[in-house]
Parts: sequence; structure tokens; C-alpha cells
Amino acid sequence: MTPSDKPESAKDAAVDLRDVRFRWRTGPDVLVVDRLSVAAGERVFLRGPSGSGKSTLLGLVAGVAEPQSGAVRVLGSDMARLSGAERDALRADGMGVVFQLFNLLPYLSVLDNVVLPCRFSRRRRDRAVASSGSVAAEARRLLDTLGLEEKARRGAKASDLSVGQQQRVAAARALIGAPRLILADEPTSALDADARDTFIALLLDEAKTSGAAVLFVSHEAALAERFDRAEDLATLNGAWTTQGRAA
Repeated sequence: MTPSDKPESAKDAAVDLRDVRFRWRTGPDVLVVDRLSVAAGERVFLRGPSGSGKSTLLGLVAGVAEPQSGAVRVLGSDMARLSGAERDALRADGMGVVFQLFNLLPYLSVLDNVVLPCRFSRRRRDRAVASSGSVAAEARRLLDTLGLEEKARRGAKASDLSVGQQQRVAAARALIGAPRLILADEPTSALDADARDTFIALLLDEAKTSGAAVLFVSHEAALAERFDRAEDLATLNGAWTTQGRAA
């Protein structure tokens, strides 16, 4: 039985969207999803062309956007019932996010960027310590796997790195502290083939070890075979299929 075959309720799923409709303040719906579910521990590849709603969907899952209708449940919580502070806490404790634009703090060192989630979440800090003895040691382990330990040892700042190196730092930051859900928004777009393969191997290995679910969105269809299941957002998103566009 594959993860997608498991009889799992919406309450138990890592991510469950039902009858979701989202639009900006003016204009038509840009995201219409009848159902999308990611089981706990399942690794799902979500493919979509540019403009098909990938980033919008991840924003809904992360709790930084709210649909006009429908239900979004993440890690057992109905996002509509959470206050802004509660969504922030859920995101800090339970989610690791690799943003398309990285969102690193350029004035901080590589190491300080990676450990940042552990400064906002005691749970992730405790898990990092349990894994490697200290938060810094766990950050160095992740950076070493991604080929960036030397940058950390030298105290390099995020602004000193190439685009591809910054992307790997963002990945290490998302993985530290074993979050229960990894959201990845085009995380390999700036990597060459070798670095991309190393990144995906680390991401999936860390997720398997910690039992984290992964929702990985990309336009690179060839990556789908590495995941438990693949979905096509251009098919899932009714706004895209009926209007040929989304945000």
C-alpha cells in the first residue's frame, strides 16, 4: 500500500484542502481546488506551469493567505479557526518552508540563518539538540551534507554566497528541527544537476527519518519519479483549466 492509498481522515492528514476557492480583492477566482490531501509522512510532487497557482496554494497551506471559501486543514488544525498568532506558532513549530526567493537575512551569517527557526520554536530547538547535541551542530551537519560547511566555518554572510548556495542555505534552514511538514516552492530552480540531486536526496532522506510530509512544487516534471505521488496543479486547479490562468 502506497501512502496515497492509506485510509486517512482529513483530521489526521498533514495537508487537506476541500472545496477551496481563492481570489484577490478584484477579479475572478485564481485557485479552485476540490480536494488535495497529503498524508502524514507522504512525499508529494506538485507540478504546475508558471501562473498555475503553485505559490498561491502554498500560501494557503502556510497560513499566510486565506481562501474565500472551503476548508484548509494543516497538521490537524483548521486554519480558519486559528488566530494570526496561532497560525504563526503552527508555522514555526511544524513547518519548514523553502521559499522561491529564499528569504535569507543577508546581514546574518550562514549558520545564523540556518538556526533561525530554532530561535522562534522551542520544539524545533529541542529536536535539533536531540539530533546532534546542539542547534549549531545540527546546522553544521545539514550544511555539510549540502556542501556548505566551509562557508559556515569561515563565518560567511548570506550576502557573500552565490544564488545556488543561498538556495541550499534556505533548504538547511527549512529542515532544521525536524518539522512535520516541508513546503518547497521551486527549490531547485537555481541549482545545477549535481547540486539539485544532492538537495533532493537530503530533503527526502531527512523527511523519511523524521516522518515529515513533503509538498514539493516545481515545473520540472522529471523530478516527479523521486516522490511517492505526483499531482498536476494545472488539472487540480479549476480556475486554471477553465480560464487558462491563475496567480
